[in-house]
Amino acid sequence: MAHILTAVSGSQTDVVPITRALISVSDKSGIVDLCTYLHSRNVELLSTGGTARALRDAGLPCIDVSDYTGSPECLDGRVKTLHPKVHGGLLGVRGNARHERDMAENGIGLIDMTILNLYPFGATVKSGASFDQCIENVDIGGPSMLRSTAKNHAYTTIVTNPDQYDEVRACMEKNDGGTTLSLRKKYAARAFALSAAYDSTIATWFGKQLGDDGPSSSSVVTRVYRPEFPLKYGCNPHQSPAGISSLLNSELPFKVLNGTPGYINLLDAANAWLLVKELREATGLAAASSFKHVSPAGAAVAVPLTEVECAAYEISVEDASRLTPSALAYLRARNADPMCSFGDYAAVSDVVDEATASILKREVSDGIVAPGYTPEALAILTSKKGGKFIVLEARSDYVPEPVEYREVYGMTFSQRRNDVVITREHMTRNVVTKGGATALTDDAIRDMIVASICVKYTQSNSVGFAKDGMMVGVGAGQQSRVDCVKLAGRKVSTWYLRQHPKVLALQFKKGVKRQDRVNARVRYIEGDFTDEERVRWEAQFEAVPEPLTGAEKDEFMKRATGITISSDAFFPFRDSIDHASKVGVSYVAQPGGSVQDPEVTSCCDDYGMVMSFTDVRLFHH
Repeated sequence: MAHILTAVSGSQTDVVPITRALISVSDKSGIVDLCTYLHSRNVELLSTGGTARALRDAGLPCIDVSDYTGSPECLDGRVKTLHPKVHGGLLGVRGNARHERDMAENGIGLIDMTILNLYPFGATVKSGASFDQCIENVDIGGPSMLRSTAKNHAYTTIVTNPDQYDEVRACMEKNDGGTTLSLRKKYAARAFALSAAYDSTIATWFGKQLGDDGPSSSSVVTRVYRPEFPLKYGCNPHQSPAGISSLLNSELPFKVLNGTPGYINLLDAANAWLLVKELREATGLAAASSFKHVSPAGAAVAVPLTEVECAAYEISVEDASRLTPSALAYLRARNADPMCSFGDYAAVSDVVDEATASILKREVSDGIVAPGYTPEALAILTSKKGGKFIVLEARSDYVPEPVEYREVYGMTFSQRRNDVVITREHMTRNVVTKGGATALTDDAIRDMIVASICVKYTQSNSVGFAKDGMMVGVGAGQQSRVDCVKLAGRKVSTWYLRQHPKVLALQFKKGVKRQDRVNARVRYIEGDFTDEERVRWEAQFEAVPEPLTGAEKDEFMKRATGITISSDAFFPFRDSIDHASKVGVSYVAQPGGSVQDPEVTSCCDDYGMVMSFTDVRLFHH
């Protein structure tokens, strides 16, 4: 018997009583409890298949949809809810005279609520099911009922997830068995999003099945995102709102264990993690990186420290001998450019242990990403920065899609991920200078790999210098390649001069903070003080240091040797090599491909450098 239509045609009433509900769910968690409540409010329950059985097994009265419509399920269950008595009951406009007449003539009663889940198509695909099995899990009736109910949300309530059940019940309790318009609107919006996401999943999967006959450039690319959590703001405070979303049916690559990551934090984490993950795979050594503003300030693999390095990095030889591989890698990465690493985002390739966490504890840093943490390490890190230190756990089994997308100013860019794997083969297959491949030591090859993977994740144009498994100078984002070399080369000089006896002998007053000591040493090496700056700088020492003269620096830099430079693109002129020769470069890795390659090769020969053409450009923007 049809329900009486009481609302005025075309209007939207606030509270609509729930008298009949249609239930068809694949996820049955919580459904018996909700339907028990609905039954207690005298709501008539319509259902299908397994859901009807579950309700009856719980002792709830339930009318099969086939009995309600007078039409049996057919075609192996493909057709069971596609019927005028179902969709007419969902779409009928209360108070509309014509609708009321049509419904009365066809024996259509109102259905006030639909509770459904869609067939688990995405899960079926992930299970490795066959093409035919996946097709059978394309839901037809569910999305149809969802859309009918959501369209008529002025009068009908669509419930699509168990996480809504408590709110539905609370709303009905507060409104004498009815739902409010605000709730129905909210649930309708979520339902349409679910419908779009579901169709997107199917369309994306189907397109992949076509192989070479897949979607052409004229096809629609469907991508649906699920909001995960909001961010305080984007790159700048005025860029709000901001948030992080995941691609539908895919988890985020990181799990937040502590703190609240920001927009730039997560960009740093993504690039830093990929860098150390690739270093680990390429070298077999524990790796670490120190990121600032989406470029590495430093990166390194676990190579033992020399006594002089221990002194320069403020660690005793005894303590250095006890460092774990992860701790050693991060200590090196942080000391590539400790001034730029101030407030960094760290990444470690291996499970973080107590030794690594203890090094991070003393440094000014925003956060870390790693594949895991020992309980002792996690306790140290979560207490850092008053409990605000960001700790991310990388999902080691996460596999990104081969094609990545980026939206800029109304344009959507797409490209294959830069998934080239840098290996020893890249460094040894095309050695073009006089020394040939025989002049490449294992240490040199390792440093070529470290530097090349580093520039792969550095904003272009970029070059990087490496020595003893660590970056010792990174030049990022310059329009001229020789300017990259000069910028990074200046960092190499500073790194090397930090080992000068006069720098190591600086006597700081007690109480001068660690980062202030780092900065003071760099300024001592640079030496270009203003009068006002010099007063404050000298106040940090027990006695005013004698200047480090230009002649002393030049003489010390003559000892620098065995350093590797890697470039993300070819060197267009020999000027970059000329400048690299000033900071002890012995090995060069670059893609090649310039008309100037012969001149650059000749230049390397002039300085006795060994150069490898990798044939792989590594721009990163």
